[in-house]
Amino acid sequence: MEIIIQPDSRKASLVAAKITAALVREKPHAVLGFATGQTPLEMYGILVEMHRTEGLDFGQVTAFNLDEYAGLDPAHPGSYHSYMRENLFRHINIRANRVYIPDGLAADVPACCASYEERIHAAGGIDIQVLGLGTDGHLGFNEPTSSLASRTRIKTLTGQTRRDNAALFGGVDQVPHHVITMGLGTIMACRTCLLLAFGRKKAGAVAAAVEGPLTAMVPASVLQMHPRAIFILDEEAASELTRTAYYRWVYENKPDWQKY
Repeated sequence: MEIIIQPDSRKASLVAAKITAALVREKPHAVLGFATGQTPLEMYGILVEMHRTEGLDFGQVTAFNLDEYAGLDPAHPGSYHSYMRENLFRHINIRANRVYIPDGLAADVPACCASYEERIHAAGGIDIQVLGLGTDGHLGFNEPTSSLASRTRIKTLTGQTRRDNAALFGGVDQVPHHVITMGLGTIMACRTCLLLAFGRKKAGAVAAAVEGPLTAMVPASVLQMHPRAIFILDEEAASELTRTAYYRWVYENKPDWQKY
């Protein structure tokens, strides 16, 4: 695991955007995996600005989203179809036929999940998967006790996760109980995992995922086994880590060809 600690979320988001942009420039037909929620918004804003001012070209990029609420129409403002459209896709030149988001209205959910896995495989696998981190250590919507080998499937949300997502629905009672999410095994098959975590409320989950034991009770801890997992944190999210001096030293002393 690589741990990058930045002074604030803006600088952290800039590092994440630079890593993603470098891949897109080097590999124009890159396959990108996107996450939702508050955490990646600054990163997406920076990518939009790079597209607008630097000509960052998403015309050949293929995109897959981590998850979607089950039973929610794509037009619903709380859906992740709406989130991605409003916060990224409508501002860049990505092609609609290269964007894949789980179908929350699928009549046959297991078939929908199997098809999603097949599409990822047909695209050549995901080059960079952007990730957030739940306050309980969940990854995607893989709640604690999720199988570390799981693939795309339906999951039942915990009360905490529903409370964390209540703002977009006008109250916790309106938040769906179920989601379709990439599994931990799906995430682990991505070539690079780029996890962003900001704020003190994420500090405990960050410490458990990075320095705690590998356990299904902290799903993000599975990234300890990933060949290229990059945690990009602000100071507050890193505040409960015990080896911050080492992480900073490693980042500051990278060889030139590894710097972002």
